Amino acid sequence: MAKKIIQIPIDGELLETLDRLSRRHRQSRSELIRQACRRYIETMEREELDRLYEDGYRRLPETTGIAEAQEGLAREVLEEERW
Repeated sequence: MAKKIIQIPIDGELLETLDRLSRRHRQSRSELIRQACRRYIETMEREELDRLYEDGYRRLPETTGIAEAQEGLAREVLEEERW
């Protein structure tokens, strides 16, 4: 995928930290920023999935019957596993 060049304002202290980390890890500043962006996006996506799960659970909470059925199914599957 072709890379696009962007410009963003950044304060001096953060820039110094980025430069220090890039030297320590022998990576370019750009690669360090790309990795940070990827991790941030992954975190945001996980948090969104967690929020959706919690919302769904609030709308339709698990009953004891469902929990017992899941436990029984898990027990059956685990008994068949060859550990």
